[in-house]
Amino acid sequence: MQNPPDYRHDTVLPLPMEVRADAWAVDAACSGNPGPMEYQAIDLQTGAQVFHFGPVKGTNNIGEFLAIVHALALCWQKGLHNKTIYSDSYNAILWVSKRQCKTKLERTPETEPLYQIIQRAENWLRTHNYRNPIIKWETQKWGEVPADFGRK
Repeated sequence: MQNPPDYRHDTVLPLPMEVRADAWAVDAACSGNPGPMEYQAIDLQTGAQVFHFGPVKGTNNIGEFLAIVHALALCWQKGLHNKTIYSDSYNAILWVSKRQCKTKLERTPETEPLYQIIQRAENWLRTHNYRNPIIKWETQKWGEVPADFGRK
């Protein structure tokens, strides 16, 4: 497979035709559950890392949720109201749409800093009417999301 395929002139990545290149892909990784968790976003036009956070003690679902909110807040700040966000986490997309992180992670002194970030994220979602499309990355059809940490 050519990288990028010759039919795509809007990206450096080997993206399927149905994936928009004017988009960011987000993903999280966690070693153990809970365990050291981190997340990142990748620009689908350039392949560049947009942001990275962690590792902190958490869960994969929390990381996926925070990655989407981080991307939305950064888009808001930069005026990128139409930039698409791709995530392979159905749970995180649902949590964002409900504006609440439904984690069962125990709240302890060790997880308190993460809980503070979750509260900030939930508050941001409640106080901003973002327009960015959040689209489920179809791993079965398209392969791993470009923001994947490659640890499976």
